[in-house]
Amino acid sequence: MSETTLNTGVPGAGDAATGDRFTPLLFAAAIFTSASLVFVVQPMVTKLVLPMLGGSPSVWNTSMVFFQAALLAGYAYAHALQRLKSLRAQLAVHLALLALAALFLPLKINGLLGDPDPSAPIGWLLMTLVLSVGAPFAVLSATAPLLQAWFARVRAGHADGKNPYVLYAASNLGSFLALLAYPVVIEPLMTLSGQRAAWSGGYAVFLLLIVGLAAVTWKRAVTPALDAEPLVRSKPIAWADKIKLILIAAAPSSLMLGVTQHLSTDVASAPFLWIIPLALYLLTFVIAFSSKPLIPLSYTYTFQAALVGACMVLLAFRNGDWLMMFALHLGTFFLTALMCHQVLAERRPAPDRLTEFFLLLSIGGVVGGIFNALIAPVIFNMVWEYPLVLVLVGLVRPWSWKTVGRGEMALLLGGILLAIVPPLALEVMRYNAPFRALFSLEQIVALSQLIFGVAVICAFMVRDRAPFFTVIMAVVAIGSHHIARGYVWDLSERSFFGLMRVATPQDPRLGGPVHVLSHGTTLHGAQAVDPRFACMPTLYYAPSTPLGQVMQGLQLRNEGRGINVGVVGQGSGAMAGYKRAEDTLAYFEIDPMVDRLSRDPKWFTYISTCADGPVRTVLGDARLSMAHEKAGTYDYLVIDAFSSDAVPTHLLTVEAIAGYLKLLKPDGVLLLHLSNRNLDITQPAQAAAVSLGVPYLHQTYTERADAPEMAEASTEAIILSPTEAGLARFRADRRWAVLPDTKVKPWTDDYVNLFGSLWRHFRGEG
Repeated sequence: MSETTLNTGVPGAGDAATGDRFTPLLFAAAIFTSASLVFVVQPMVTKLVLPMLGGSPSVWNTSMVFFQAALLAGYAYAHALQRLKSLRAQLAVHLALLALAALFLPLKINGLLGDPDPSAPIGWLLMTLVLSVGAPFAVLSATAPLLQAWFARVRAGHADGKNPYVLYAASNLGSFLALLAYPVVIEPLMTLSGQRAAWSGGYAVFLLLIVGLAAVTWKRAVTPALDAEPLVRSKPIAWADKIKLILIAAAPSSLMLGVTQHLSTDVASAPFLWIIPLALYLLTFVIAFSSKPLIPLSYTYTFQAALVGACMVLLAFRNGDWLMMFALHLGTFFLTALMCHQVLAERRPAPDRLTEFFLLLSIGGVVGGIFNALIAPVIFNMVWEYPLVLVLVGLVRPWSWKTVGRGEMALLLGGILLAIVPPLALEVMRYNAPFRALFSLEQIVALSQLIFGVAVICAFMVRDRAPFFTVIMAVVAIGSHHIARGYVWDLSERSFFGLMRVATPQDPRLGGPVHVLSHGTTLHGAQAVDPRFACMPTLYYAPSTPLGQVMQGLQLRNEGRGINVGVVGQGSGAMAGYKRAEDTLAYFEIDPMVDRLSRDPKWFTYISTCADGPVRTVLGDARLSMAHEKAGTYDYLVIDAFSSDAVPTHLLTVEAIAGYLKLLKPDGVLLLHLSNRNLDITQPAQAAAVSLGVPYLHQTYTERADAPEMAEASTEAIILSPTEAGLARFRADRRWAVLPDTKVKPWTDDYVNLFGSLWRHFRGEG
């Protein structure tokens, strides 16, 4: 996406002589409204489609590819429309298309394609978005370049008409207000149906503005300009320059999605993270295309070199200071995107080539989006696209053609050699036990980062020679990832739904090595390798935690007959460690990769060895899958999809919980696992239980200080039952209690307030 601004004049400047100040304001109002609609619809529509594909960042990234492609279609249409010499004809065509696109209102997710296939969700998502919102979004997105082109012709002879880029001030204002207002104002105060109705109303207002624009401009004194010959054509943009513009524009688009994926996977997937990079991306356009940039390009080159160097040193390694890492990565992304956009601003053509220029930038945005969302997950087993583009964007830096000095050559060779030292030393240590015993893991990482830091300083010293800088950064990136991969994880696999890793830390009190499954920074299960402890459920599923307590309690209550258990979220399959021959166990898992890893005896044996009897896995979104289960058949349902920070909120709504309760026997128990690092989701769950009028109990379990490190984890949970009989056994247990009354509104399929949950967690209210 790209919304830009150039503040070289004020709309209406020079109008005192003509008395025509209304027309520029009408143009500004129209472009402001269109930009607001374009940027509100993105989180709104993505939220509409999320329930079918869980809370994966890839849903947002793939949706962004659609929006970028629709933007490209809009820009291509705007560029093609310039072939009509008559401005009246252009207005008539655009009004007709706007009216046709209104037939898709109010916006909704088209169900023509049915439910998504979890093994191939990308095609389903893209086609569903095309069928649902493609037409209105594409026509709206054409407004920005169209109104600029029209403004240049309508305002011919006026000072502001010489620079139509000025209209993007209003466009950016609309974009920012809409984008930032969505999570803070719109989502907390409006239901989804209300948002859809309001957006339709906004579309109608915009349509009226275009009608008014046509009517006013035709009636006013500027009428003779309407059918005047188009602006004098400047020199065509060379094909080589077109390719450069596309590639430079692709880099920030790729980095916007890459930094989102990296932070969600390797740092901490905080709510609203998806919106922050997009907002920063827009902000770089504002600065880059202003007449007097707040940050001159020469400063950007310097600051970007320093931050990207620091980022390369730390990127591959886990760091406990997540706030610092957030700031570093977002700062690096901001300056890198700003550098690219400032270079593009320097290459912008004359106003007559405006639509072509933005068309090329839009192509670049689509190229970057396609690479990250569609290609990278297939060819990479990690988020390699982020460091790869960070390295390659170094080629956008200045290319100094003066003779290379000895000092510069020494810095190049020195930086390369330094960056090679840590990975070479690591390989020596692999085959030299005495040498390996001299250093701990922490010392190896710290020493490697120190050496990489010196190499980065060498790169910074040759920052004005793009090839030198890029080569050193590439070697540092490869070396740091080699170190991290050798000591942090044993297996890394990637799917549409995320990046899963298996590591093998040591826990002496569990017999030594323990296989740990993680999704980004969130643990999804652990199993001891030692046969003495291998079938002992661990972490959130340990016997001492609420999940384990209820499982054992129901097995004792139903002694002599088996219990039917369903678990949403398979993880490592730890619940299977409790399964007796007479019990039945079914997992509801959206990611086929998780099912495959948890059943691979090389890593986890809860399902293949520990469980007594077969274990069923139903692939797909849990709510869609569970709708096909027989009512009144489960003794125990566990909804364990909230410990990850990318929360699938549709699994915690009143409607969802009501559906789970229907699957339970009269004395069955539903457990909602509510442990979360960033959100208070306990109060919405409590409010849902109260709204449904069913009994509930709450427990927060704190892991014991004397327990083995990987044996158990602190856990928060709520249990519910259709009847008091289901909770009778647990009411007598002092660890379970009823929470104080809450004023928080329950979440529904039509209303979710994530910002409120974040704010309560921040204030310690949840």
